Amino acid sequence: MHALLHDVPLEDAWAIPLAGGGAGRTVQDLRAVMVAGRAAAPAVVQGLFWLRFRIGALFGWDHQRSAWNSESYADRLSVADRARSLIAPGTPDGSFRLLYRFEDEQLSELRNATVHAFASLSIRPTPEGYLAYLGVFVQPVHGFTRLYMRAIAPFRRLVVYPAIIRTMQRAWAERYGRESGIESRLTG
Repeated sequence: MHALLHDVPLEDAWAIPLAGGGAGRTVQDLRAVMVAGRAAAPAVVQGLFWLRFRIGALFGWDHQRSAWNSESYADRLSVADRARSLIAPGTPDGSFRLLYRFEDEQLSELRNATVHAFASLSIRPTPEGYLAYLGVFVQPVHGFTRLYMRAIAPFRRLVVYPAIIRTMQRAWAERYGRESGIESRLTG
């Protein structure tokens, strides 16, 4: 991911502790609880997403343009990364498109009129469970990008991400929290 995005500024980074989980959890497990966390986010977070999509619709920010497909970073993937990926590059994933998904890491891309953004998600085992890493990289697409990112920064960093992380951790605990690495090795 770092080699692929060497020229793209890191906008946000989060390390998220996840207790328990048992052996063998993958980024797909993490992605599932992240989606559940977003869906279960508080009304204020849902309202902010709704507002962004309404404003985007009003100004046409999210209408796909064919030129954007030619700007995809999928062309930067090595032959080895393409072969290792569990998902074909360009596969839709919500409003993003996956560039790759490995067992422990995935990178998604979003291009619209405001940003060319990338979301990295990875998972690593720890003695207590797992540590998830979420990174958001943003390549400016014009002068408005920096202003837009500064304007939404307080909402992202103080409201949206913390709420989604909390609901994500709850979803993880409900699904996997009772499984410890020791129990899984003994029973699995």
